[in-house]
Amino acid sequence: MIQGTGSNVGKSLLVAGLCRAAFRRGLKVAPFKPQNMSNNAAVTADGGEIGRAQALQARACGLQPLVDMNPVLLKPETDTGAQVILQGRALGRAQARDYAGLKPRLLEGVLDSFHRLRAAHDLVIVEGAGSPAEINLRPRDIANMGFARAAGVPVVLAGDIDRGGVIAQIVGTQAVIDEGDAAMIRGFLVNKFRGDPALFQDGYRAIEARTGWRGFGVLPWFAGAHRLPAEDAVDLRPPTGEGLHVVCLCLSRIANFDDLDPLAAEPGLRLTMLGPGRAIPGDAALVVIPGSKSTRGDLDFLRAQGWDIDLAAHHRRGGHVLGICGGYQMLGRIIRDPLGADGAPGQTPGLGLLEVETEMSAEKRLERVVGTALGQPVSGYEIHMGRSFGPDCARPFAHLPAPEGAISADGRVIGTYLHGLFSDDGFRAAYLARLGAASTPGFETGVDHALDALADHVEAHLDVAGILSVADGGSGHGAVSRN
Repeated sequence: MIQGTGSNVGKSLLVAGLCRAAFRRGLKVAPFKPQNMSNNAAVTADGGEIGRAQALQARACGLQPLVDMNPVLLKPETDTGAQVILQGRALGRAQARDYAGLKPRLLEGVLDSFHRLRAAHDLVIVEGAGSPAEINLRPRDIANMGFARAAGVPVVLAGDIDRGGVIAQIVGTQAVIDEGDAAMIRGFLVNKFRGDPALFQDGYRAIEARTGWRGFGVLPWFAGAHRLPAEDAVDLRPPTGEGLHVVCLCLSRIANFDDLDPLAAEPGLRLTMLGPGRAIPGDAALVVIPGSKSTRGDLDFLRAQGWDIDLAAHHRRGGHVLGICGGYQMLGRIIRDPLGADGAPGQTPGLGLLEVETEMSAEKRLERVVGTALGQPVSGYEIHMGRSFGPDCARPFAHLPAPEGAISADGRVIGTYLHGLFSDDGFRAAYLARLGAASTPGFETGVDHALDALADHVEAHLDVAGILSVADGGSGHGAVSRN
């Protein structure tokens, strides 16, 4: 199990790199994360949803994603509440203060999923969440040491030198956790190093001496990380590229923003992930309203930024608008939610750029789909509650095979529930051609090349054989284990 000294220390990429390295060694390997908190979800081959990072890790293993790879997924809806997904299906909503009461039931599901994966694979590589040093959360923890102790999983602790204080991160973790938890840790590694690693030798040796833990290496910053999907909103990237300007609105509960990754990879585009408090640039050719975990709440957030006024002006100037999932719902005339499926019961006026209405429902649609759009093959997934209908649906965006989405009478505003649409080279080229921009093919191939480069990077700088030996030499039934 790879645990971190804090959030965003690079655990997801470390696990992806180790998974691809083990896969290339001929091992049947699978990823696992007991509990994840993210609104960036993937629809699985068995019809559920998991964190996007585990879907990428499954790809690194040569596998289709399955719900067992991330049995508990928390999708934040407010600052204090989240939708709880257990083994791919919505269990309900929970406030932060009430979530601890669900932990015994959730741990049972976590262990059930883990044992299924372990029985079917040579290796299971587990990713922790947050940090084991959060000892206030330890009594009912299922994400770090609570899981590791329950499943008998040996741990490698990763520190992040880029944020500074890595010696204190690792030594301090040992100082605050209890002896039983500390005994689960077989060693450490240092991630995100910039510069000459030889300059950190004294610090590395100091960590070994103070903790008594084995060091598994210092991993330099991986420059190719931008070619892989980011999991968390904190990872949203600065403007990329040059040329045709595409702007994506960073909603407060933005979801599935990796839909934009293929556009970020286009050398002929300039993609801006626009944060709150900033006006939509006047030179934007396309404005994307992405998915949201709280559609009506984020529609209020959008208006609070003045983006509704900017969008109307952008459209009057001849600009294009694309709404995906929740963004599609916002583009319509009204969003009705009589059952409170998306928050408090009620209704919210939409932006009025599409002649459609949306009715929310408690049932969530989770499905992988294939079809055509703009005359090109397209594939992706749907993950949403509610349905949209109205005159503009007579001009569907796609056929999956049923008509899907809506296009305005002037053809410049499009709404769709289809996530992942830009990953298909042919569709992406056709869509960008409508905006007067060219496209470079090979996005999906580029992701696999990036995973191979990540595995090469991990192999070059870390003691991968030593890390894998932790599984063999661990408790005998560890998370990174050979059956």
